[in-house]
Amino acid sequence: MNARTLSDLAAPVTALIALDAKFSHLPAPNVDFCPVYPDRLRLSLHDDLGAFEAWREALNIDPAAVVHRVQGGGGTLVLKVHGRFAGAEIELVGFGLATVPEPVELGSGAVS
Repeated sequence: MNARTLSDLAAPVTALIALDAKFSHLPAPNVDFCPVYPDRLRLSLHDDLGAFEAWREALNIDPAAVVHRVQGGGGTLVLKVHGRFAGAEIELVGFGLATVPEPVELGSGAVS
């Protein structure tokens, strides 16, 4: 892999500036850019899936494109979706508590 320079990250840096100008009222995400994916801006939101949804709507990303997963032994819900904004690929990731259904006692409420 060729060494990259800071200027190779111009697309995600420009997108971040545009996001701030347009959506400064939204909750602040963790922001990452990486020279391995120089056109990608990653926005991650922790413990607030409502903030993930607000960003998804603001970026006009189709809700059907959201991938749902669990991690941490089933305790953490992970939502991930990709879109484009201001010339950059946006990877939006949300982490929240997975809701676990209450255990049901066998035989309770059984009709005989």
